[in-house]
Amino acid sequence: MNEATLQKLKTLAESAKYDVSCASSGTTRANKTGGIGSAAGLGICHSFTEDGRCISLFKIMLTNHCIYDCAYCVNRRSNDIPRTTLTVDELVTLTIEFYRRNYIEGLFLSSGVIRNPDYTMEQMVKVIKELRTVHRFNGYIHAKSIPGASQELVREAGLYADRLSVNIEIPTEQNLKLLAPEKDHQSVYLPMSYIHQGMLENKDERKKFRHAPRFVPAGQSTQMIIGATPETDQQILTLSSSLYQQPSMKRVYYSGYIPVNRSDERLPALVTPPLVRENRLYQADWLMRFYYFTASEITDKGQNNLDLEIDPKLAWALRHPEMFPVDVNKADYEMILRVPGIGVKSAQMIISSRRYGKLGFWQLKKIGVVLKRAQYFITCSELPAQTIQEIKPENLRLQLTEKKKSNPNQLTLNFSA
Repeated sequence: MNEATLQKLKTLAESAKYDVSCASSGTTRANKTGGIGSAAGLGICHSFTEDGRCISLFKIMLTNHCIYDCAYCVNRRSNDIPRTTLTVDELVTLTIEFYRRNYIEGLFLSSGVIRNPDYTMEQMVKVIKELRTVHRFNGYIHAKSIPGASQELVREAGLYADRLSVNIEIPTEQNLKLLAPEKDHQSVYLPMSYIHQGMLENKDERKKFRHAPRFVPAGQSTQMIIGATPETDQQILTLSSSLYQQPSMKRVYYSGYIPVNRSDERLPALVTPPLVRENRLYQADWLMRFYYFTASEITDKGQNNLDLEIDPKLAWALRHPEMFPVDVNKADYEMILRVPGIGVKSAQMIISSRRYGKLGFWQLKKIGVVLKRAQYFITCSELPAQTIQEIKPENLRLQLTEKKKSNPNQLTLNFSA
């Protein structure tokens, strides 16, 4: 690698680190004779560095030049930062050489908007098309669809990428116009509809023709910036819930706003990103996707924002003591899932295990139920604890939060219960 290309790589990798929607799961692409690489159905194992870079996927921007002047973006037009652009050949060569050296397992390709959306999208399509057709690269490819790009280019990208994503960025149109006057939600939702429609048509086509090429087999994703504008968690979750109504939408990512442009008066004066709020939104998102919660339930009774002190599932349970305690030997699967401390796998094991006899405290512990939380919300054989009805919600909240404060090293990123 020559010095000029290395400098481009450093600049563009730095610019790409703020995009968190770096998905790498949901598709299987087997290796073929004469080709290189493959993608496993359970996803590529990857990790993130402290500055947000994904070190298993090659996370890079085609260019950090941009015609837009979005207040929240480090690559905005008015920022005085080093600018550069990789050519199609340079980007393809880097991807192949990194893969051969076992540095990466796939590609995450994003870009600023140079000249116009169609020109930028065309360059990105050339990259992934050359990787697939010329170098026969079968590894995972996640490409960003440029808002405002034509349907033809989005459709062509979908034939070579495993996943496409279009970032909403700001949840409401009004606030998007405030921070990015040159953008609107229509330019985001149109590519989303192109991807969704393409997936539906491809599904019908593959029923008729067995070897028809797959279109975006891992679906699409999007990202919202949290904390740059005053939207409530209720507004954010309601939007996410509506996006999940489309089967093509696999993930909504939440990115705590990082103050990269501190001199802009339109932006909040944050010292650090709202990471706890970001964490709670991911937990709430998990509840909607796997626990049968609706957005209106998670933020009910005037709770426009999530409780930052306790997770959304526990917060809901404390607001609804009338739903508890739940008899784990009789309750249905969906109600058992709503018990704090019981995750999807534990709930499934409870349903299957109780067919052979009544479950007690020790059986639940062996199954994997987090009894230090669940014990207050359930009844079963030989449960040595008072329930929420005896302790009262306000006292139980105090009791559980005091335990958490006494154990400051406890991890909060727990989506299983």
